[in-house]
Amino acid sequence: LLQDDARQKYADLVSSLVSAESAKQKKEASPEEGRHDGYETLIVTTKNNITKIMFNRPDRKNAINHQMYREIIKALEEAGKNDSTIAVITGNGDYYSSGNDLNNFTNVQPGEMKKMAKDGAVLLKEFVGHFIDFPKPLIAVVNGPAIGICVTLLGLCDLVYASDRATFHSPFSQLGQSPEGCSSYLFPKIMGLAKASEMLLFNKKLTAAEACAQGLVTEVFPDSSFQKEVWAKLEAFASLPKNSLAVSKQLLRSLEKEKLHAVNSRECEVLEERWLSDECVNAIVSFFQKKSKL
Repeated sequence: LLQDDARQKYADLVSSLVSAESAKQKKEASPEEGRHDGYETLIVTTKNNITKIMFNRPDRKNAINHQMYREIIKALEEAGKNDSTIAVITGNGDYYSSGNDLNNFTNVQPGEMKKMAKDGAVLLKEFVGHFIDFPKPLIAVVNGPAIGICVTLLGLCDLVYASDRATFHSPFSQLGQSPEGCSSYLFPKIMGLAKASEMLLFNKKLTAAEACAQGLVTEVFPDSSFQKEVWAKLEAFASLPKNSLAVSKQLLRSLEKEKLHAVNSRECEVLEERWLSDECVNAIVSFFQKKSKL
């Protein structure tokens, strides 16, 4: 090659490498494929016939605030109507979810307590109702510790896969509150009255292995291979005939629906009373005081 030709070929090669690297960086920086717009506390994607609803407040251990409640309702409505075969709920970061964001209860003026409790009960009833009525298979992928409402909702999911580092804790009495998510009805059915009482009344925290042995969790996977193994299963499920899965789920759930809605209503009524009680207020104040000393 002449010197000028060689110089030009070298310049072309460098230029092509720079362009390729720039395209790669642009792809990595672009939103996840199939990502839905309009969410701030969630990442919602639809890909390979799976709608994934990911809790996305990792800095708050995926605690569920009022905005997140409403966004999960919206995501379930969209997932129920779109072309996906199954829906999956999981968490971003180390936690699945630390449950109710207790900041929902702070900064409420005494004169606003009744309105806060009533509005909260209405929102919770609608939220749980969307899980009861969800028309497709709904699978929880519990990637880490789960607390409160995100534990009680597991009884309304069709499958629950957990990492071996996940734990399951519903400290209602510790916070002066009471069970929700239809757990007062479903947990005794799933694990028996004694084990359900240990968890819902006396704040027993379950390991993933214990939750699986008691029927709350379908299968436990080593954390190192959790995502790979679970998503291989989910992609296989998503290739099954969509309408067959939806119709079969309705057959499994239809006889329970009316009962579950009645349980949800009663649980929300009791919680509204609890939130207005001195016992609950004092328990939450005590929780924040202990937290501030840590």
